[in-house]
Amino acid sequence: MKNKIRRYSVLGLLTAVALVLSYVEAILPPIWSAVPGIKIGLPNIIIIFVLYKTGLKDAITVSAIRLFLVALLFGNAMTLAYSAAGAILSLSLMTLCKKLNLFSTVGVSIVGGVAHNLGQILVAMAIFETSQIGYYMLVLAVTGTVAGIFVGIAASIIIKRFEKIKI
Repeated sequence: MKNKIRRYSVLGLLTAVALVLSYVEAILPPIWSAVPGIKIGLPNIIIIFVLYKTGLKDAITVSAIRLFLVALLFGNAMTLAYSAAGAILSLSLMTLCKKLNLFSTVGVSIVGGVAHNLGQILVAMAIFETSQIGYYMLVLAVTGTVAGIFVGIAASIIIKRFEKIKI
């Protein structure tokens, strides 16, 4: 019983940290004002950490709760739709890459960053009923890769620092 309480407490704290990182990212000025929609993906540091430390089930739980709270506090239903699509595709591909041991943590993060952008583009294409939006994916693939490198390095450092701690 103590282990369950401890585990849920840690996951709750990690969800709170991911939520705070979402807020920090929301108040940061746009990275490239000429290119809308680009974010670093700071909360993904926590999602990757949870994926590596406790597994997919907990990563889904933390991600879903964070997405819902972010939409409730800082966004709307459309924010939730775009973010959920990106998160589902991102987490799915990151999990696959991790299981197949294809990449390092940084590589897994890059796949996640680009996949997140692809998920959002697919939702936009469906909502606006045009494939022309797909061309924007070229820009987002580059920025998703750069952000994925940053997020992956940060997640890798945190994973190593907490290597001996069992959640």
